[in-house]
Amino acid sequence: MNPKIPGSDKRGHSHPIFARLWVHMAEAGERKGTSPYRDRLLEGLEGEVVEVGAGSGTNFLHYPDSVTKVVAVEPEPYLRARAASAARAAGVPIEVVEGSAEHIPLPPASVDAAVVSLVLCSVADQAESLAEIARVLRPAGELRYFEHVRAATASLARLQDALDVVWPKLGAGCHPNRDTEAAITRAGFEVTGSAHSALDAPLIAKPVSFVVVGRAVWPGG
Repeated sequence: MNPKIPGSDKRGHSHPIFARLWVHMAEAGERKGTSPYRDRLLEGLEGEVVEVGAGSGTNFLHYPDSVTKVVAVEPEPYLRARAASAARAAGVPIEVVEGSAEHIPLPPASVDAAVVSLVLCSVADQAESLAEIARVLRPAGELRYFEHVRAATASLARLQDALDVVWPKLGAGCHPNRDTEAAITRAGFEVTGSAHSALDAPLIAKPVSFVVVGRAVWPGG
């Protein structure tokens, strides 16, 4: 019998309606300006990478040739199938697997970098998810993140707080007001660079239009 890989237990994450809407929103976002953010997110990555919460595979075409393999973890069945299709057109080898941020089906210290893209807003427990990401990273491995976060402007932050009552129910657990970069630091990562900005988003998406693209290192060892 093969030994159980830590983190291989899975939790159900089926959101069939939202998943189909998400595919259209991601495609529209690429057309309207998120593509450069994804390029910046993945620029300079090397070696073996795990992408946690890969969605429909929107990042796949942005991976540089210096990446030797991507294990793309996605819990939602419809999105996972879309990601598997997108992987076939990617310029780097990508394996799409079932799993979640809380349960990554990889052994400890097995990848050079981890990527999260619009994921940490919707996990049940950021600390648990970041600890799981740290588990699979090799010492001095990188965490790359592109996330919508709590706004820097007081008026938008107040709106995010007000909407946080209903927004997660409509958006498959998405919270509009999380201070994700602070959570990354609390988890023991060392942020080495980040940039905050506001996306040019339609009115309905304004609560999740303030984003950060950053890099952090897991000291490990």
